[in-house]
Amino acid sequence: MLVVKAHLTKIRCIGVHFYAFHFSQPSTSHMTTTSAIGESNLSRRAQLSTDQAIGRLMAQALAHPDLISLAAGFVDNATLPLTATQDAMAELAADEAGLRRALQYDSSAGSASMRSVLAEWAYRKWDYRPSIENVILTAGSNQLLHLLSECVLDPGDIVLAAAPTYFVYMGTLNAAGVRVIGVEADDDGVQVNRIAEQLERIEQAGEAERVKAVYVVTDFDNPAGSCLSQQRRLELVELIQRWNSRHGRVLLISDCAYSELRYAGEDIPPILADHPDASNFVVEAGTFSKSFSPGIRVGWGVLPDDLVAPMLGLKSGIDFGSPHFSQALMQRAIESGRVDAHLPVIREAYFGKLKVTLSALEKHFAGIEAAHWRRPEGGLYVWLTLPEHLDASEGGPLWQAAIEAGVLYVPGHFCYPSEGAPAQCNTIRLSFGVADEKGIDQGIERLAHAVRRVASN
Repeated sequence: MLVVKAHLTKIRCIGVHFYAFHFSQPSTSHMTTTSAIGESNLSRRAQLSTDQAIGRLMAQALAHPDLISLAAGFVDNATLPLTATQDAMAELAADEAGLRRALQYDSSAGSASMRSVLAEWAYRKWDYRPSIENVILTAGSNQLLHLLSECVLDPGDIVLAAAPTYFVYMGTLNAAGVRVIGVEADDDGVQVNRIAEQLERIEQAGEAERVKAVYVVTDFDNPAGSCLSQQRRLELVELIQRWNSRHGRVLLISDCAYSELRYAGEDIPPILADHPDASNFVVEAGTFSKSFSPGIRVGWGVLPDDLVAPMLGLKSGIDFGSPHFSQALMQRAIESGRVDAHLPVIREAYFGKLKVTLSALEKHFAGIEAAHWRRPEGGLYVWLTLPEHLDASEGGPLWQAAIEAGVLYVPGHFCYPSEGAPAQCNTIRLSFGVADEKGIDQGIERLAHAVRRVASN
């Protein structure tokens, strides 16, 4: 059996504490063959990938089908592009030569014609077009993030991220043995001055060479719904440029998964559109999962020149290229205007659900002292902060009370790295993607009832 040594690290929350496991390299002296009893030796990465928070949340939802889920980050079934997809598939099926191409392998980077269309479409609002040689198509943006991590990160390397940040990617980094350091964030995204302070501490500790990337979800981030302001984007680019001039390259990973889901306010240019001179250290990741369909599984990345070949080398060993049929289908949907026609439909639907979410919070949380929430202009999430003494973490009193009341949420502490800014265990991510408007109101009413119940004890 493979024995993994672990130690507990106490992670300070606002008002409470919780613990996280940190694993050390397994000792080969403890490895024995136990196939006779059906066990197998797992890699260190596989062991660190087990029992992920997302899996536990899904298990809770399946075990309690009567729950109203304000947890799942899924898109709204009612807004999926059925007719647009049917029509695009019919056109593709009617084109015999095109269908044969779609059913065949293509390059590891993805269809050249789709990459050309995508380079135009993704930056259509801005005076910038990446070279298609720098564009890689993937099976959703999570695959792009995973491949990038495999390409540039080793165990013990450091990635800086907002606190809170996208906890699924944080799980990927943790499984890779990467240290994720959280940096304070607010309505305008991660605080760049705090990144500078953290980098200075790392430099003083003699660990500058271990810093490999800064990760940001630039628009309406998962989980907090904050949008990195244009001024902060500029400050972040300039900060990393200064760091790179002294210590070698740190990547700026810009996750643009929610950039098309703006319901109010003015669009902010992607980092590469505003700062094309930063293309040697900026990676921009995108996906159609939120703007069209998650089931089609088409994402992409725009990479610095020198990362393209190693990324494709890794990708070739995994899948010989992401599904060509999906790429051909999405190309038809873009070129025919169906994607652009679908965007106002989902924006209107999600904007309505966002307004219901905010209205329900105003109504049902009235009188709950110190409870407050962000008011995003897009995305799928609202970040709720409760009084400091209330622990909303998994397995805590509020978690149990909420399940008993019939509502499921994402505990905010899932979204905090184990280093850096302290986790705030009195926080909750609310998703309005899956539930209908009636369900959103009922779910928030149930959550408020659970909060009052726990607060009174």
